[in-house]
Amino acid sequence: MSSETAVSAAPAVSSPPAALYGGASKRRVTVRDIAAAKERHEKWPMVTAYDAMTARVFDEAGIPVMLVGDSAAMVVYGYDSTLPVTVDDLIPLTAAVVRGSSRAMVVADLPFGSYQSSPQQALETAARFMKEAGAHAVKLEGGHRVLPQVELLVSAGIPVMAHLGLTPQSVNTLGGYRVQGRGQAGDELMADAKALEHAGAFALVLECVPTDLAHRVTTSLSIPTVGIGAGPYTDAQVLVWQDLMGLTPRPAKFVKKYFDLAGEMDRAVRAYADEVVSGAFPTPEHSYR
Repeated sequence: MSSETAVSAAPAVSSPPAALYGGASKRRVTVRDIAAAKERHEKWPMVTAYDAMTARVFDEAGIPVMLVGDSAAMVVYGYDSTLPVTVDDLIPLTAAVVRGSSRAMVVADLPFGSYQSSPQQALETAARFMKEAGAHAVKLEGGHRVLPQVELLVSAGIPVMAHLGLTPQSVNTLGGYRVQGRGQAGDELMADAKALEHAGAFALVLECVPTDLAHRVTTSLSIPTVGIGAGPYTDAQVLVWQDLMGLTPRPAKFVKKYFDLAGEMDRAVRAYADEVVSGAFPTPEHSYR
């Protein structure tokens, strides 16, 4: 076979969408698209999702990346931290988000205790999310201590999103939910960020770090940074959807409430209850003959 024939027989590689957020392309967003957005200096949004119905809404709104976060421990299961949630808890949620979306990349959080002990454990856990839930990438927390895990996952063909700064799974050793990376700790975080990039991570979440540090990390890396409480200079931003919609009673400082969903839900359910009690609902319009 000639080289010309071999080239022409190769499958066509689709080009990156013109824009990650709200792009016209209907195919799934890939790590290649994420990298291209960084090269274009294009910012993009990421939100959490935990079920098919909200995933569909966010997908149709053009959100390019959705995270099935271990924050489900709190916003879905009612725990007071991310630590109790398990792989078996998160796999059905991830599968639901994949089924509810058609364009967004779906990233699954690896929960506490599911990857820390060894690279092999990380591979087994990540493989379950890919095979059983259809996740397109996974996220894990930590710097140098998880480099072997990142390297093995990437070599096995599993895209990895890294996470530095306030890492909620380490909240007990961090002394609570506090800003990370001030002073000398900033140099350590920078070293971790570069090591994670070298290990093959395709993106890096920076949570609750000083704005100037997040800026320095962002300009020092070729992979995109995703900020949450890290200021305006990261390549992307992520929020828990219940936070941005106003469902969370006491949100963190970095949260901007874009809608009072809690208030609207309260008004709606009270109106429904009042009409049931008074007999105003259901009307003939809502009844069968």
